[in-house]
Amino acid sequence: MATLTSATPTREMALNPTLLWKRMRRELLSVVLVVVLFIVIIGPMLTVIFWAFAEQWRYPSLVPTKWGLSYWQETLTRADVTAALPLSIGLATIVTFLSAVICLPASYAFARMNFPGRQGFLLSFLATNAFPRFGLYVSIAVVFFRLNLIGTLPGVILIQIVNTLLLMIWIPTAAFQNIDRSLEEAALDVGASRVRVFLQITLPLVLPALSAAILLTFVSTFYEAQGALIIGVPNIQTMPVLMYSIINSQVIVQYGAVISLVLWLPSLLLLTFAQRFVRGNTISAGFGV
Repeated sequence: MATLTSATPTREMALNPTLLWKRMRRELLSVVLVVVLFIVIIGPMLTVIFWAFAEQWRYPSLVPTKWGLSYWQETLTRADVTAALPLSIGLATIVTFLSAVICLPASYAFARMNFPGRQGFLLSFLATNAFPRFGLYVSIAVVFFRLNLIGTLPGVILIQIVNTLLLMIWIPTAAFQNIDRSLEEAALDVGASRVRVFLQITLPLVLPALSAAILLTFVSTFYEAQGALIIGVPNIQTMPVLMYSIINSQVIVQYGAVISLVLWLPSLLLLTFAQRFVRGNTISAGFGV
């Protein structure tokens, strides 16, 4: 019976050329969309990977004519690269730590406390990301110039913390809000202190979301270039800023491709790990606070 039922659509399409044509058109459209997606997204990524391992790549060949790792050695032994890479990692670590110290208590307050203007404060963090970044950084740079923070590490840290507010406020706020309060109340009823309830019940429940927020914050800080470029010049040069300067001043494409992969691979690993914890509605749930 199931065989007859499954075969019915095929038999109908064989008898009705219009249905067959409609199905073929839908499948053809799907194939075209996949090809376009490959060309637009995967194509440039493959090009960067090819250039990073290319010794020679001459027209009209579609792939490098000679492969090798010599440009990796040349790029990673450059003095500016060996200085910028640990600086970027250290800077991202400091910004992530400070952002967690500042934002996580605020997230708990947004989720658990009722106070006037709470929703407006939450939306204000979104405004920093909705506003054009370059104009925002220029405005901040004017203030930082008067405070002698241009070209300093504290100045770059402050400007990059601005980028972390949305992730480090909204994701933990949604996590704290979605906890079943009855679990905490049951622990309090049997005599547990509020500190113990937070450490043994609340924190384990929100830890996946907090971990994801921290990882995403680290990745976004590691990638951030505009703020570091405007505020950090001429003394602070991170890897993304260095990549800009190398791409603009060098005719050797492989240098920029190697640095792009050095920036991309750690971020890919961290994002792959973080996506296990972040649900699709984690950030949008902050609107419901």
